[in-house]
Amino acid sequence: MNAATSPVEDFLSHLAVERRMSEHTLDAYRRDLLALVQWAQAQSREASALQGDDLRAFISSEHRRGLSPKSLQRRLSACRSFYRWLLKMGFVAANPADAIRAPKAGRKLPQVLDVDEAVQLVEVSTEGPLGVRDRALLELFYSSGLRVSEVCALRWGDLDFAQGLVTVLGKGGKQRVVPVGSHARSALQALRDQAEGVSQAFVFPGRGGQQISTRAVQLRMRLVARQQGVYKRVHPHLLRHSFASHMLESSGDLRGVQELLGHADIGTTQIYTHLDFQHLAKVYDAAHPRAKRKS
Repeated sequence: MNAATSPVEDFLSHLAVERRMSEHTLDAYRRDLLALVQWAQAQSREASALQGDDLRAFISSEHRRGLSPKSLQRRLSACRSFYRWLLKMGFVAANPADAIRAPKAGRKLPQVLDVDEAVQLVEVSTEGPLGVRDRALLELFYSSGLRVSEVCALRWGDLDFAQGLVTVLGKGGKQRVVPVGSHARSALQALRDQAEGVSQAFVFPGRGGQQISTRAVQLRMRLVARQQGVYKRVHPHLLRHSFASHMLESSGDLRGVQELLGHADIGTTQIYTHLDFQHLAKVYDAAHPRAKRKS
């Protein structure tokens, strides 16, 4: 451990350099661990020296401050990862967060577009200065279920037009190869015909040819959705949710959808089985003679 820096700063540096976490994820860890440090200082303690009872008191105090169960779970997860790293580095004898459980949060199912809404959204006109780019951007999101960070970082060399594949670097620096559908390939080819075609150039460049920001993509998608007459709260992750739900509904292959999304834990993917069940339940209620209710 560097004597000039705190254990938390060293841990965050480890996450950034060795685990290659995104700035968004690092900011979340930083906020959660800063709350822990501030609480420990109020008790005249060092965060790295806290014990299990101390962490229970910390989580209880955060709960009394009004943090939601989901926020408490995230905060405890950050603590658990921090102490796991300290244990690995030999600075603590045990992980004091291992035996602590945060309150359970009700799981909110993600909203999705139905197939007609998704098609209506992505079939944006290619007229206008950004038409070709917007069409390629939306088609790729819906075709391959990529994260917005993966799309922003995409370079032309990552696309294999002949095989219909795209190679992306996901969370934790994990590489995966995902199919690209024919409509997305056509839209991307039209965009490439307008671009310089340099393999290391970004597919969707921002100002000065640098990587486009996730915020720029979010704002553009919201604007295009209104223009296309799709009035749900449209954002990049909504298309990822829609991709996953529609794939699972058609294939029933949970493991396959897990691989396409790049989920490390299949439990993360299983939320889409609930969405699929909701769809089937609606079909059943509408069609089965013994399910119909008298008006």
